[in-house]
Amino acid sequence: MEQAVQKQRIFSGIQPTGNLTLGNYIGALRNFGILQDEYDCLYSIVDLHALTVRQNPAELRKACLRTMSIFLASGLDPEKNIIYFQSQVPAHAELSWVLNCYTYMGEMSRMTQFKDKSAKHADNINCGLFTYPVLMAADILLYQTNLVPIGADQKQHLEIARDIAERFNGVYGDVFVVPDGYFPKVGARVMSLQEPTRKMSKSDPEDTYIAILDKPDIIRKKLRRAVTDSENSVVFDPENKPGVANLMSILSALSGMSMEEITAQYDGQGYGKFKDAVADSVIATLEPIQKRYEEISADKAYLQQVMDSGSERASAIAHKTMLKVRKKLGIAPWKL
Repeated sequence: MEQAVQKQRIFSGIQPTGNLTLGNYIGALRNFGILQDEYDCLYSIVDLHALTVRQNPAELRKACLRTMSIFLASGLDPEKNIIYFQSQVPAHAELSWVLNCYTYMGEMSRMTQFKDKSAKHADNINCGLFTYPVLMAADILLYQTNLVPIGADQKQHLEIARDIAERFNGVYGDVFVVPDGYFPKVGARVMSLQEPTRKMSKSDPEDTYIAILDKPDIIRKKLRRAVTDSENSVVFDPENKPGVANLMSILSALSGMSMEEITAQYDGQGYGKFKDAVADSVIATLEPIQKRYEEISADKAYLQQVMDSGSERASAIAHKTMLKVRKKLGIAPWKL
């Protein structure tokens, strides 16, 4: 009898704070649905990471459930994937402490996102903000992850996770799988509507992004106000026409049209008509997700079932890793 081929494991974590955006959908969530048949996937709502910034407890709980509901509404099957809250698997925090002891201050001080976030939250530059890349490494290494879906701005975090894994393995043998980046075949880098040279981010002002749960009139209003230029030509030129190029990328990603087809159809017709076409495509994509979201978010029993199943399945994998880690370190094992 032939043995089943072991699927490679993918891990991805998304913070629950802020509103998940069209960029999150195009760059990550819709690709997750494609991956679920080919890979062994874990998707974590990383609520512990959110604590580097002061949170309102009631709002954080709502945000966690909203994020899980959007995951499910976007097509993630909780039977095929493990979808769970990071904080419900205590091994994340335990492994993070262990890996902190194998990470150097100089490595953390060179992390560009620490510098960026320190500038944004100058009144709360805490130790968690400094060492959160170690928690990210623990998130990944805990599940013997083979592949991590990342964008260009996250390469540094993957590199530090690889460095920590190799350092630990160098001392204790093959404890952790050293992960590689996964770069989706289908996707587009979605930029800010107001600053199209910057990536669309849910932590920026609301007029700079389209949220997955934005209503059609809000989507249309934001896109009509999106920065373009004075030339009125629909041509893909990211360097000289970043605003137009961003809108073309969105339309191409959602409609399947090539840049040449978009230019042929809309060049010379004015930005108003072009922006309306982008809005139509975005609304048509998000409306069924929003409808499914309303159904799922209202079903508290179903959400609780997904939460319980996800944390149980994630904990079982994490437990195996931590038994190995504890044995190597010489500290007592713990029971699941």
